[in-house]
Amino acid sequence: MRTRSRVIGGVLAVSLFTQLTACGTLFYPDRRGQIDGKIDPAIAVANAVGLLFYVIPGLIAFGIDFATGAIYLPDDEYSMAPEKLQEAIGADGVIDQAKLKAIIETETGRSLPLDDPRLIQHDGSIEQLAAFGLRPAA
Repeated sequence: MRTRSRVIGGVLAVSLFTQLTACGTLFYPDRRGQIDGKIDPAIAVANAVGLLFYVIPGLIAFGIDFATGAIYLPDDEYSMAPEKLQEAIGADGVIDQAKLKAIIETETGRSLPLDDPRLIQHDGSIEQLAAFGLRPAA
C-alpha cells in the first residue's frame, strides 16, 4: 500500500510539474512584453491541456501567458537595423520618445503606443552599446 501511494504521488507531482512548465513564459522568455499579435497554437494547446486535466494550473498558465504576452507569435516583419534608431538618441544618451516613435512609424508603417503602461523597457549593457557603435553617457 505504501509503494502504491508513492507511485501515485510521484505521477501526480510529475504531471503537475510538467503542466506548470507548459507555460509559454518559460518556453519563450524572449517573447515577454508583446502587447498583441497572433496566438501561438503550440503554447495555446499546451495551456489547454493543462486546462483540460488540471483546471487551476491551466488557468494560471493562460493568465501568465496573456499577461506577459508570451502567448503571441513574434512578428519579424517589422524589424529594423539599430543604426536607424541612432537619431532618437540625444547627445546626453537620453532617448527622445517622439523621435523614436516617428522613426519607427516611417520605417515600419506602424504607430507604437510608447506611452502604454504595459511597455517593458530594458537597459542595455556596455557590450551591447559597443556592438552598435554607441558609447554610454553618464
